[in-house]
Amino acid sequence: MVELTIDGIKLEAPEGSMVIQAAHEAGVYVPHFCYHKKLSIAANCRMCLVDVEKAPKPLPACATPVTNGMIVHTRSEKAIAAQKDVMEFLLINHPLDCPVCDQGGECQLQDLAVGYGGSTSRYKEEKRVVSAKSMGPLISTEAMQRCIQCTRCVRTGEEIAGIQEVGMVNRGEHAEITTFVGRAVESELSGNMIDVCPVGALLSKPFHFKARSWELGRRRTISPHDSLGANLVVHTKRDHVLRVVPFENEAVNECWISDKDRFAYAGLYQDRLEHPMIRENDGSWREASWNDALQMIVHGVKAIQEKFGNDQIGAIGSATSTTEELALLARLTRALGSENVDFRLRQTDARFDQALTGVPWLGMPLTELNQLDRVIVIGSFLRKDHPLMAQRLRQAVKQGAQVSFIDSAADDPLFTQVAGRMTVAPSQIANAVAEVSVALAQLRNQTPSDSYQGLEASEQAQTIAQSVASGERVAVFLGNMAVASDQASVIMANAAALAKATNAKLGFLTAGGNTVGGYLAGATPQNGGLTAEQMLAQSLRAYFVLNVEPSLDSDLGERAVETLKGATLAVALTPYRSAAQDWADVMLPIAPFTETSGTFVNAEGRAQSFKGVAAPVADSRPAWKVLRVLGNLFALDGFEEETSETVRDTVLSSNILSRLSNDIAAAPAVLPAATTLERVTEVPIYRTDSIARRSEPLQQTPASALPTARMAAATLADLQLVDGDKVRVRSAQGEVQLFVQLDASVATGCVRIAAAFAETAALGSAFGQLTVERV
Repeated sequence: MVELTIDGIKLEAPEGSMVIQAAHEAGVYVPHFCYHKKLSIAANCRMCLVDVEKAPKPLPACATPVTNGMIVHTRSEKAIAAQKDVMEFLLINHPLDCPVCDQGGECQLQDLAVGYGGSTSRYKEEKRVVSAKSMGPLISTEAMQRCIQCTRCVRTGEEIAGIQEVGMVNRGEHAEITTFVGRAVESELSGNMIDVCPVGALLSKPFHFKARSWELGRRRTISPHDSLGANLVVHTKRDHVLRVVPFENEAVNECWISDKDRFAYAGLYQDRLEHPMIRENDGSWREASWNDALQMIVHGVKAIQEKFGNDQIGAIGSATSTTEELALLARLTRALGSENVDFRLRQTDARFDQALTGVPWLGMPLTELNQLDRVIVIGSFLRKDHPLMAQRLRQAVKQGAQVSFIDSAADDPLFTQVAGRMTVAPSQIANAVAEVSVALAQLRNQTPSDSYQGLEASEQAQTIAQSVASGERVAVFLGNMAVASDQASVIMANAAALAKATNAKLGFLTAGGNTVGGYLAGATPQNGGLTAEQMLAQSLRAYFVLNVEPSLDSDLGERAVETLKGATLAVALTPYRSAAQDWADVMLPIAPFTETSGTFVNAEGRAQSFKGVAAPVADSRPAWKVLRVLGNLFALDGFEEETSETVRDTVLSSNILSRLSNDIAAAPAVLPAATTLERVTEVPIYRTDSIARRSEPLQQTPASALPTARMAAATLADLQLVDGDKVRVRSAQGEVQLFVQLDASVATGCVRIAAAFAETAALGSAFGQLTVERV
């Protein structure tokens, strides 16, 4: 530690830290623009000039290391004069049109100009004009002439998102920030450039000119879009959500959020179901009162119970529902005498639950991701499935961590380097994990497990084994694709064996905002109950479907819709009309997460409760209240709660961490390889849930482009196809027509086709075998 004095305050600071960091730790504010605590030092705005004793001239506080005995003055006459001079230069070309600027009221330049700017300008020449740049549907650059070249956006792209999509061209007063020629900004973390911009140069395009900052109410909430549970601040006007920005929480999302968290709100008010609806005998819909709709459900369920039995009732939730909603859905189903309840719509392995000994979770706090030195990620589209977890691992790689991947599509994680990679067909992921275990045993001159008898380790497996063998803080993570696999139990068993052999922590990255919460809520089948896959594969008489679009959220696609159509009574609890109008008999309008209270439990087991940030639309009601009232109308015990907090405390009363376990009961094994084309399925980042799918700005991005049949060159050659051909793709369930796209990242013998699109819903299973022929 180094001792120094700042504005008369004696303090200690770590050796190598900068004056501005020491000052801020001591509560002394130093004006700045280019400095950001999460980014590298640029020292190009010079606004942070301070007076350091014995220095011949003012020094930039952001680029001046602390030294022992240093005496710094941030408010001396010399320092303030230097800061005012810098402000005058910054304002030379800056347009003085704050009343019309969308950044007005929350502009760092505007705030500092009040304290350090002059009342008049000595600059009489013409100001320069900078043309707007095309950065895609999310970021507006209409006011790029306001840029002060702080380069925060450039550094955010390079250092946080991991990709340089913007940069600076030209020099002097002609310098400007621009994108690469003909390209938009496509990073899944691009919206953070808006947050770090200290002026009005980069703005949110969906929010542009919607409201002024002082008109907005600000309320905290939690993101439901992925398992990180990012902390958000929602800006509302007249009970209408207009903008979402991050709430800083170092333990969860730091000061960043993904573009899905930021821009999905644009889908909140599209296609809303405003009133309870009942389907007439002729198939038409009529608006009904809440009482009429609920009474119809009660009478219909009771008739089915009497005629067909309790086990003909099924309940299906989603991982974006709150813990309270899933708990009451499970409680209602069991009180009606059925164990058919599940929220895992893409899980296909019937042996999965038997392999678990507790609630699967990340296996560590999120902050430990930054501290790992060796990592293996199995079956994950990491950047798109878990963008902020990928960001934490990106920072770990910069510090020397080595990350290896076992997958079926070698997407670029945007790390400075990847230690090792095995890209294999989905049916071979379990064997690839086993190969690493075999290579590890050979590396240590040990005999491989009998379970892997005859298995030879490939060169890639040996590379991964050498990497993990050299680490001390090691983790093995199972991604969404691995857990959704029809071989998930074997993949888990092999991963657990590998983790044990390397003294590593085994973790599940988990899908959705509340997968851990769903398990804790008991929303999984017990005592012989059916999984969501089984319920939608074999027709039941009555269904409760909570917050789900079956054709897009279920692994069965269109087949799920046909199953629900065949039911005697299908009840949809949904915020969106089009999500259920094709198959439901009763539609109940429920509130999305912004209009209800509840709790999400993220991948690390952190329970985060939130309140509604806006009033429910029309006749919408919080789903937990609807389910509680249904319990009352059925005259069932255990539905007396008056608040969501009471429901939460019932579910999460015990120590959450004691209920989490990644111990796997299944035995390791080697599986036979498939002999035909295999499907590699991703759920694109902006197609994962009903809110994001209705966000027009997100659907305009390349990440939401219509699906294609993506194949490696060798696969195309075997099928005698070329890039751009139109093909018919058939699965055991159905067929679709798609255009072929050459994709070198896809494993040979596989076809990569995105799910969660109406255009591919007919194919069904994400792990089915396919045939492909030219149309």
